[in-house]
Amino acid sequence: MSAISLTLTGATLVAGGRTVGTSKQFKGPVGLQLYSLRDSFKKDVPGTLDKVKAFGFQYVELAGTYGLSAAEFRKLLDERGLVAVAGHFGYEQYRDHLDQVLQDAKTLGLRYVGLAWIPHEGPFTVEDALAAARFFNRVGKAAARQGLRFYYHNHGYEFQPYALGTLLDLLMQKTDPRYVSFQMDLLWTVHPGQDPVKLLRAYPHRWALMHLKDLRQGVKGDLSGHTDVRNDVALGTGQMDFPAILKTARKIGVKWYFIEDESPSAEQQIPRSLKFLEQVSWD
Repeated sequence: MSAISLTLTGATLVAGGRTVGTSKQFKGPVGLQLYSLRDSFKKDVPGTLDKVKAFGFQYVELAGTYGLSAAEFRKLLDERGLVAVAGHFGYEQYRDHLDQVLQDAKTLGLRYVGLAWIPHEGPFTVEDALAAARFFNRVGKAAARQGLRFYYHNHGYEFQPYALGTLLDLLMQKTDPRYVSFQMDLLWTVHPGQDPVKLLRAYPHRWALMHLKDLRQGVKGDLSGHTDVRNDVALGTGQMDFPAILKTARKIGVKWYFIEDESPSAEQQIPRSLKFLEQVSWD
């Protein structure tokens, strides 16, 4: 049977009624974090978006617009039927140009505006976490006034020990759930030695988005927030227990899933990751 394409509640369907990268049990929806193809974008933005469409994606998460204005990038997305759901902006952009960030987000059609790195010197500290929480609350309130939802993407260094838990717990405690959500990056959860399932269960109403990534077998992590990009491997070939993670994520209500593959082999690995997700199952 040849694949068919239908539109239903904003999702592109393939034969059998499933969106790309989903299975009978894992419903997604699945998109692509465009940072995965950053090197290609630097050379050819329209051509790279064609690749994204060819992979079968409809939904994307942004990490910049590669020298184009928000309106110009939105036009290219629209021409290919690509929907930008969320986007990462830099800390300095939020600090110095918050109104412009939010306006660009609306031009791009985003529902979520995110931050993936908190500037800090040396190990991430209690003072860093408290300052970040105040910043998140301020940005989150401003985003909410524009009909947007702010989120923070963990990057590994937040798991410094604190009290009976970690500084991520402190960030959760000090941010207002009305204005601040979180995106779990699986690699940057497992790399520093944490259990994604336990964290999802611990904060079931805070995780709105997820980065689907896998960490090469045998890699020992730390709290630096850094690892060789070649340690990003195709989903299902690394250290993640995807059936347990995805089952729990579905149960607690994670709303959006984005494949992010920072490897130099991302273009070869993304189709393998999609195939894995389309076969994943659990009891």
